[in-house]
Amino acid sequence: MMGEETQSLHLDEGLSIKEEEFRQAEGKMNQVEDEKPEEVEEEDEEEDEEALPHSEFLDIFEEGLARLVQDPLLCDLPIQVTLEEVNSQVALEYGQAMTVRVCKADGEVMPIVVVQNAMVLDLKKAIQRFMELKQQREGGVKHVSWRYVWRTFHLVFQGEKLDDDKMKLKDYGIRNRDEVTFMKRLRKK
Repeated sequence: MMGEETQSLHLDEGLSIKEEEFRQAEGKMNQVEDEKPEEVEEEDEEEDEEALPHSEFLDIFEEGLARLVQDPLLCDLPIQVTLEEVNSQVALEYGQAMTVRVCKADGEVMPIVVVQNAMVLDLKKAIQRFMELKQQREGGVKHVSWRYVWRTFHLVFQGEKLDDDKMKLKDYGIRNRDEVTFMKRLRKK
């Protein structure tokens, strides 16, 4: 038993020595932080002076983005482009997506980009996103009830209604650059 007591004393002494060393090191670190050299303070001031206000940063970013959109690959995109639109355009170039031209009753044609194996529901969501972005850019209507839109209108391709949201566009025979018509549903009495 006596051997166990001496071992525990040695362990306790070892801990207390380590704790004391830790406290001394911590005190030295606090002193270093309090005594900040003038050079470091000057560097912090220079960084603050070099930091741009948010509005200036946005202006620089938009200028760079405008130059990027002038690339022949991305020239079809608007100046206020989103990442989603850039990714869609790149997917088109690599053949991973297709453009479906959606014709409205007023004659407007909306070029909607969807993946090659898209379903009707994907096309509807892409139409919604296209219209939301268009309204944001033009400052149009803030909210559209898409539930109402899809109850009132349907999509038609070569006389066939695209009623099944889970059916693939390819199964309807829709290919790249095909036209789908946005038609009003006839009311049943």
